[in-house]
Amino acid sequence: MADLGVRCAGLELRNPFLLASGIWGETGASLAGAWRAGAGGVITKSIGAGPRPGYPNPTVETYERWGMLNAMGLPNPGMEGYRAEIAAALASGATVIGSVFAGDADGFADLARRMGAAGVHALELNLSCPHAEGFGTEVGSDPADVEAIVRAVRAATDLPVIAKITPNSADPAALAAAAERGGAAAVSAINTLRGLAIDVRLRRPILAHGLGGLSGAAIKPVGLACVWQIAERVSVPVIGVGGIRSAEDALEYVMAGATAVEVGTAVAFEGIDVFGRLASGLSRLLDDLGIPSARAAIGSARSSAVPTETRRNAPPGSP
Repeated sequence: MADLGVRCAGLELRNPFLLASGIWGETGASLAGAWRAGAGGVITKSIGAGPRPGYPNPTVETYERWGMLNAMGLPNPGMEGYRAEIAAALASGATVIGSVFAGDADGFADLARRMGAAGVHALELNLSCPHAEGFGTEVGSDPADVEAIVRAVRAATDLPVIAKITPNSADPAALAAAAERGGAAAVSAINTLRGLAIDVRLRRPILAHGLGGLSGAAIKPVGLACVWQIAERVSVPVIGVGGIRSAEDALEYVMAGATAVEVGTAVAFEGIDVFGRLASGLSRLLDDLGIPSARAAIGSARSSAVPTETRRNAPPGSP
């Protein structure tokens, strides 16, 4: 059987599949359940400095074949209220990555210190939520701001820092490069794409907040493109996110340059047993392809890609 173990952001993961933030991470018991179901690591829901109720319902619109649109509004109990959930997840033996959000560099640094005190193994900075005013994309769309936030967090903690990059910008790879300059140990890409759904009978947006974030199968090509471009610009590991439902989906991300992948919408639709299915499926797929390990597959599609300049100069009618 192919070896699925990978090293990402200084963490030794038993397989590349991470529970994505915002899905199944409300309690320590749910995080522990994802770990026991076979996840290589679990990422908490995004936690802020204090309690936040989030947006009123409806907050989610699902699409059977291609994903979901959501505008939750980053609901959470605050760092102190969530500390016991982190402890419960850690007690299961899980590799726990704490996700945090804030409105500025000082806020991120404070939460990093508090997450470190709670015992998490690494941090993921939510610089990319597309629908929460004053947070996420609003503080993570400028490379200078991203670099400053990551640098402040690195000064506040010895934990590995993962910067989660928004696709809702002109150049996500530039944001990833800025995170690396600030000291990020890895970058994750992507968060949800900004989207909208309208009820034509009621003549208003379906989600109470209006705009939301699109996730699931529909965004996989965007996520893959971002990972591909980011891997060209940074030397730190990249974590691929977006539309991973099968072992083939995951391997596409890995071959594009990702070291690990996050799974979210598939968990919402199928439950946490998806982790065992994905891990066993990836092992079989690697065996079928004659690839000895997940590590050996990282970036393997890049070596056979035709350089852009070569394609540009090819004769008319060339493939």
